Amino acid sequence: MPIYEYRCASCAERFEMLMSRFDEPPPCCPKCGGARVEKLHSAFAVTRPHEAAPPGPCGSPECACRRG
Repeated sequence: MPIYEYRCASCAERFEMLMSRFDEPPPCCPKCGGARVEKLHSAFAVTRPHEAAPPGPCGSPECACRRG
């Protein structure tokens, strides 16, 4: 199942949601409950098989802070 990134039109909260289908209706905002959310175009990282990703600002290579 893919993870999609959304932004709420009411409170500007950005959040990710695991969705089972592409054509599934968008979820409500987890912060304010707003139903007007837009699906964002997400960037993805490509690494070589045996190459470690550089750490993010917090020092963790897996942290969400790496998403800039």
